[in-house]
Amino acid sequence: MNFNSLDLNLLVALDALLREASVSRAAMRIGLSQPAASHALQRLRDLIGDPLLVRTGARMELTPRAQGLRGPLAQALEQVRGLFTRDEFDAARSERHFRLMMPDLAVELLMPPLMEKVTKLAPNVTIDVVPWRSSAIMTPEFARTLDLVCSIGDGFKGFHRQLLYTDSDALAVRRGHPAGGKLKKRDVFLAARHVAVVIRGASEDLIDIWLRANNIERRIALVVPGYIEALHVAARTDLVAFVPRRLITALSKQLTLQTVDPPFDPGIDEQYLFYPTRAQMDPGSIWLRNLMLGIGREMQRGKGRAA
Repeated sequence: MNFNSLDLNLLVALDALLREASVSRAAMRIGLSQPAASHALQRLRDLIGDPLLVRTGARMELTPRAQGLRGPLAQALEQVRGLFTRDEFDAARSERHFRLMMPDLAVELLMPPLMEKVTKLAPNVTIDVVPWRSSAIMTPEFARTLDLVCSIGDGFKGFHRQLLYTDSDALAVRRGHPAGGKLKKRDVFLAARHVAVVIRGASEDLIDIWLRANNIERRIALVVPGYIEALHVAARTDLVAFVPRRLITALSKQLTLQTVDPPFDPGIDEQYLFYPTRAQMDPGSIWLRNLMLGIGREMQRGKGRAA
């Protein structure tokens, strides 16, 4: 048989002929005219080299070759149909492993509520969170291992993005800090010693880029690679951390921190959820994205209380 000349529609016709053992009933089953079904049968006979259906008195009967094709053909067509049917994601039974990339502040804010939902809805699903790295140093090979990314900006090629939540920046100081609320004043802010956050792949703290653009330079006494480290340092020293407000709120009680409005307003920070273009229609990815976006909406509704 020359498979290059095989019309897959013939396999559908063959399946109907084998099931019905009748040209007329097979034609009705697949919506063909009887002459078209007869033509298909003749082509199949030529391709397979077997009569397939033979007349015995007033009836048509399957040849032994045709009988042997019934089961394998039905199974093969079912597999082909499965190629074009979207897989369902059964969260309760899934053992899927997801890999996420996010900065430490997103881990602190998002992972506790996410894991609470995952544990309840999909107890066998596991999640691996890897440290955030900028798009400038992220290789295509590494990007292909990721299911979701949480980040600001729009620099991840091959990913779609959706707004996850918004935030603003504020000053974090330990309770009892000698300057305390006075840091709202420009001169007190500039005189204070600060801890900066320079995350992997960045050359400086994002807040300093904004400050410098506005002709403002702060005194940086310490540089750390993450926001959590910055808050821990601020909680135990007189250094000031200029970090996302939601993170201060989340850890203020645990670390005995105080939130102070800065003398400058850097504006709104937008945190995005990125997902690979290849997974746009993947049911598992859609399920996890919806959970994350739902948490983002809950955060937004609680924006006033969080601030």
